[in-house]
Amino acid sequence: MLAKDIGIDLGTANVLIHVRGRGIVLNEPSVVAIDKNIGKVLAVGEEARQMVGRTPSNIIAIRPLKDGVIADFDITEAMLKYFMDKLNVKGVLSKPRILICCPTDITLVEKKAIREAAEKSGGKKVYLEEEPKVAALGAGMEIFQPSGNMVVDIGGGTTDVAVLSMGDIVTSASIKMAGDKFDQEILNYIKRRYKLLIGERTAEEIKINIGTVFNQYRQEEMDIRGRDMVSGLPRVITIKSDEIEGALRESVSVIVQASKSVLEQTPPELSADIIDRGIILTGGGALLHGMDQLLAEELKVPVFVAENPMDCVAIGTGIMLENMDKLPRRQFI
Repeated sequence: MLAKDIGIDLGTANVLIHVRGRGIVLNEPSVVAIDKNIGKVLAVGEEARQMVGRTPSNIIAIRPLKDGVIADFDITEAMLKYFMDKLNVKGVLSKPRILICCPTDITLVEKKAIREAAEKSGGKKVYLEEEPKVAALGAGMEIFQPSGNMVVDIGGGTTDVAVLSMGDIVTSASIKMAGDKFDQEILNYIKRRYKLLIGERTAEEIKINIGTVFNQYRQEEMDIRGRDMVSGLPRVITIKSDEIEGALRESVSVIVQASKSVLEQTPPELSADIIDRGIILTGGGALLHGMDQLLAEELKVPVFVAENPMDCVAIGTGIMLENMDKLPRRQFI
């Protein structure tokens, strides 16, 4: 059996793996649970995510990626190896080629760490490609034409904004403001306003279920449970969508400013194309209620959410793997 080419969206929040000829075969949280006393990996992915905030003192659930880059090399390697073994993508006599995505402005050292982790987990040749380019491909944009395409990829750790033409990035920005920071802002708001401690998973559920960034377009409420900071006892409170909009306003404005900055640096001809074609939103943050409306209002350009925003990068790696021989060779060391 020959090894399959695979594409990996190595995200801060989730890892998606695309196997050539089979499509997306894995979508799991980037979480690893280990027994810190003996250093043994106990669970990876969804099973480990269920343990976050619910483990005894000797077991810790680690997210080995932070802000789109590797924070813990050994744990990232163990996680990738677990996923590769689970998928059984290695051949009897050969190893797979791996295309892996990274944010636009990471350093050479960070690129080397990603590449080494992929090689040690079982890759033969490892290619690195910039995330917004791959996301644009996965969203169905014609990035190899001589015309302007703009993509805003809001992930878990980073937001990448890029204008593409002729198959490459013309102007771009990468900021460490994305889904994880939104969760933290919600957590901090509830702690400050209600003196209630909640976990990261609860904050994420609030964001998904009643969160909005565009005022007055969502009027929902939700009961949440946590620990009272004064009495130390469990307590239930009710929060509303407009409170979450207020909590996220400052964070979202950073993404708006980054998008404006990229548009300001874009050549006029490409700007005209973007007005015609609009901006495509990808990544999990694209699903945050009102994000497209807010960006459209602030940037004065049509904004559309991609069909499967969370899968765009993984789908894009699949397209690149199919056309690997036609694409310019770009292998980072």
